[in-house]
Amino acid sequence: MKAIRSIYYTHKHFLLLNPTRIPISISFLSRHFHLTNPRFALNFPETDGTDKTPRVWTVYEPLTGELSIRSSKQKSTNQDVDSGSGDEENADFETERTYGKAKNANWSNGTKIQKGVSGSNDRARYSPKENTDGMSRKKTFSVNGLGLDIVGNKKKGKGKVRWVCEDCGYSDGQWWGVCRSCDRSGTMKRFTEGETKNRGLEFSETVLRSWLPKDAGDVEPVRLMDVNCGIKKMDYRIPLLGPFGNEVARVLGGGLVPGSLVLIGGDPGVGKSTLLLQMAALIAEGQDSDEPASVVYVSGEESVEQISSRAERMKIGANDLFLYSGTDIEDILMKIQPLSPRALIVDSIQTVYLKEVTGSAGGLSQVRECTSALLRFAKKTNIPVLLVGHVTKSGDIAGPRVLEHIVDAVLYLEGEKCSSHRLLRSVKNRFGSTDELGVFEMSQLGLQAVSNPSEMFLSDQNSDSEFLAGLAVAVIMDGSRAFLIEIQALCVSSSTVSRHVNGIQASRADMIISVLAKQAGLKIQENAVFLNVVSGVSLTETAGDLAIAASICSSFLEFPIPNGVAFIGEIGLGGELRMVPRMDKRVSTVAKLGYKKCIVPMSAEKSLATLDCGEMEIIGCKDLKEVINNVFTKH
Repeated sequence: MKAIRSIYYTHKHFLLLNPTRIPISISFLSRHFHLTNPRFALNFPETDGTDKTPRVWTVYEPLTGELSIRSSKQKSTNQDVDSGSGDEENADFETERTYGKAKNANWSNGTKIQKGVSGSNDRARYSPKENTDGMSRKKTFSVNGLGLDIVGNKKKGKGKVRWVCEDCGYSDGQWWGVCRSCDRSGTMKRFTEGETKNRGLEFSETVLRSWLPKDAGDVEPVRLMDVNCGIKKMDYRIPLLGPFGNEVARVLGGGLVPGSLVLIGGDPGVGKSTLLLQMAALIAEGQDSDEPASVVYVSGEESVEQISSRAERMKIGANDLFLYSGTDIEDILMKIQPLSPRALIVDSIQTVYLKEVTGSAGGLSQVRECTSALLRFAKKTNIPVLLVGHVTKSGDIAGPRVLEHIVDAVLYLEGEKCSSHRLLRSVKNRFGSTDELGVFEMSQLGLQAVSNPSEMFLSDQNSDSEFLAGLAVAVIMDGSRAFLIEIQALCVSSSTVSRHVNGIQASRADMIISVLAKQAGLKIQENAVFLNVVSGVSLTETAGDLAIAASICSSFLEFPIPNGVAFIGEIGLGGELRMVPRMDKRVSTVAKLGYKKCIVPMSAEKSLATLDCGEMEIIGCKDLKEVINNVFTKH
C-alpha cells in the first residue's frame, strides 16, 4: 500500500509541474501490485488486451483541483450498456476539507459507469459538494453535462460531541476516566452540541418578550448629555432608610441602583439571607414613595413556611413582600410577571437552573448562564436583582470567575463565629466606591447597625488599676473607616516559651522586639513576650507598630499607659517612626472619641497642624527613645 501511495503522489507532483493533462495508466498498477486486503483493494477497470491505451484512466486537473475519469471511444457508439451484466457500481471517496482533493478512489469491475454515452475523450468528473446540513458530503459525477449523482460514505447529520462533567460542568472534547477539573470519576456524560445549546440569554429574552417596553428592541446610540434628561435625581437610586438601611446604602454607594445586578457572598451562617430579607422589607415598605412597591424574595434552599417563620422572628410584616420557593429561572420569571416587582431577590444563584443548559444546578455552565439571564432581565426591565452566592473553602465566590465580572457589584458579609459583629464590604461596585464598610451586630431581631463602630473593639479602661500595664491603643483603617483596637503585651522573665503572638504577624512582632532591644536599649532578651489583639481582630497594617512597641515597653517597665492616649505610626529598623496613609482620618477619629493625646511621627505633625482636633494634643516623636521619654516618664 505504501508503494501505491508513493507512486500516486509522485504522479500527482509530476502533474502539478506539468499543467497539461497527462493520463496516469492505472493498468500498470493493476499488473504489478496485488493487494490481499479488500479494504484497500483498487478495482481498476480491466482491458481486453488488444488496445494499448486503457479504456478508463484518471487525470488530475491542477486548475480545478479535481480528479477526472476519462474513457476511450467504444467500438459500438450507439450500443446501450447493459447495467445488470456488470458488478454493482460503487464510488467511495475520502476528500480533504482544506484542499478539496481526492486521496483515494475505489471502483468495482463495472467499467460501464455511463449508459448510452459515446464519443472520443468522454469524461466523467468527480466533484464533492457539501450537504445542506454541513455535516455530510455528497459525491457527484457529471458525464458530458449530464448529472449522475453517486452517494458514497454519506454521513449522518451529527453535531460535535462533547463530554461534560455533571458535577462541576467541565467540558472536554474526549472522554476521560475522571473529570480534569474536580477529579471525580464517573461524572463525564456525552452530549452533542448540535442537539443541545446553552441559550440562557435567548431563553430569558423569550420569557421577557411579553412584557418588555415596546421600544426595547429599537436601541440606538444616545448622547451622553441626553441620557438622564427628564429623570429626577431621586429616581437614580432606591433609597434604604433607617440606621440599617444607611449602613447598607453606604456600601452600595448611596442606595440601590435600578436595573443593577448585585451579588452578596459570605460564609455559611454569617447572615446573608437575613441581610437580604431585611433589605426586601425596607424596599417593600416604600417609605420613600407614595405608591406601594412589591418585592419578590425567591429561595431555592428554604420553603415559604421557613422564610415566613424567620420573618416573624425578626418582626417583619411588610404587606408587599412576596415569597416564592423555586429553582427554575423560566418559572420564576413567569410567576413574577403579574407583580412587576420593584426588586427581585434570588437565594441563591447556585440553586437555580435553566432547562436548556446542560449540567446540574450549581455547575459552571448553569451558574454562568443563569446569571447572564438574570442580567438581561435586570437591564431590560430596570428591576434590580440581588443574588446570594456561596463561597468555597478559600473564601471565594463558588462558580466561574466570570460570575463576578458579569454582576455590577460584589459584596462580602464577614464575621467571626465567636463574635456577633458583621462587616459588609464591597470588592466591586460600578456605582460607588469600594472603600466603604458597613458594620452590623447580629441580634435576635436580625442585623442591627452599630452606632459607633470606631470604638466597638475597645473595652472599659480604668487608669487607676495597675493591671493595665501592657495595654496600648492603635488606630487602623478598614475601607474608609478608622477603628481603635487594643493591643496587650506581657513580658515574663522566666518562661519555657520565648514568645507567642495572637492576631499579629509573627515576623512583624520579632522585628519590633529586636528593634526595642537594639535601638531603645531595653534588655528584654531574657524575657518571654506574649502579644494579643483584643476582640480577635487581626492586625495586618503597619500603622499598629508603635502601639505594639508601647505595649511591650509598658509591660516590661511595669508602667501603665495613661488613659486617653493613642498611638499611630510605623517603626523602621533604625528605631525611627514613619508616616502611614490617611493620617488625618485616623487622628480626627481619635479626637471625636475624646482622647487626650495622640502619639504620631514627627514628619506628620506639621501636616496635622491645621486639623481641628479640639482639646486633643498631637505629640510628634522622631524615634522610640523619644516615645518612651514622653509616655513613660511624664504624667
